[in-house]
Amino acid sequence: MATVNGKEILHADLEKKYVNYKASLGNSPQEPSDAQANILRLAVLRQMIDEEILQQRAAKLNLTASDEDVNAKVTEMKAPYTQEQFDEQLKQHNLTLDDLKRDQRRLLTQTKLLNKEIESKITISDTEIQAFYEQHKAEYNFIEPQFHLAQIAVSNVSSPQPGNLQNNKASGDADARRKIQTLHTKLQNGEDFGNIAMNYSEAQNTASNGGDMGLIPESSLRSDPEIFAAVSKLTPGQITDVLPVYDSTGPARRPVGYAIYKLISHEPAGQRDLNDPRVQQVIRQGLRDARAQLLKNAYFEVLHNEAKVHNYFADEILKKAGN
Repeated sequence: MATVNGKEILHADLEKKYVNYKASLGNSPQEPSDAQANILRLAVLRQMIDEEILQQRAAKLNLTASDEDVNAKVTEMKAPYTQEQFDEQLKQHNLTLDDLKRDQRRLLTQTKLLNKEIESKITISDTEIQAFYEQHKAEYNFIEPQFHLAQIAVSNVSSPQPGNLQNNKASGDADARRKIQTLHTKLQNGEDFGNIAMNYSEAQNTASNGGDMGLIPESSLRSDPEIFAAVSKLTPGQITDVLPVYDSTGPARRPVGYAIYKLISHEPAGQRDLNDPRVQQVIRQGLRDARAQLLKNAYFEVLHNEAKVHNYFADEILKKAGN
């Protein structure tokens, strides 16, 4: 279907990725048309090409993940499940154990590459933090108390793949309840909240940030009395019991999953000064994340420019259109 510096991407591999990607979009009442299906295939193939470019770059720099790295990650992924449950998870995602190991090797390799080529080269100066604070000072003047929360959420409904490190998804309500209770037990046994959130939370907008939800005004939190009642009893560092999550988009409160919340801090109203370490940390992390995203985008483009890529599938589509 394509070559990257002479390395072939085969039809069977594209079809497997395409099927998994389509499944991650949720159930559809009808199959896509041929044109729609090929639009998706082209997008998936482009992603596979970009991944192959990164893998080849990592190999050149001797950064490919080792067997030990891969086996440790798979063992970590299996931790919340029995062997039977884990095998069922693989089946539902149309994966074999070898497929999973291959995918994890590629993910770990990409992380090692980006840590070396991008993350390790980012520095944020105190001058930059001060300049940002002066430009956004009003954002740190709280007109009402704020709750700084983190969450671990598990969905019981069909949805795209979660943005967590394990890339796993509960398969239904029973599996969701089992998964969230297992994670709650891990937390009670002293495991790190942020690490568990990154690995297992299915909240795409917070999992990659260790579950951090940022500062939430008290009035917003009061809109869900059950969560407010649970959170308001906590002292910083404590977690709630497992709480139901409801769909807020419809007229009825429909349960869509479960969550655990951690209170990081309870902030009173008023202006926060720059000498507050928490203000500095939030600004520093925000500036770092923005710079990392910019550099990664530019890095991907440069590597793509340097690679010799031939997309035979695109050739085929255009050829058929001309007949």
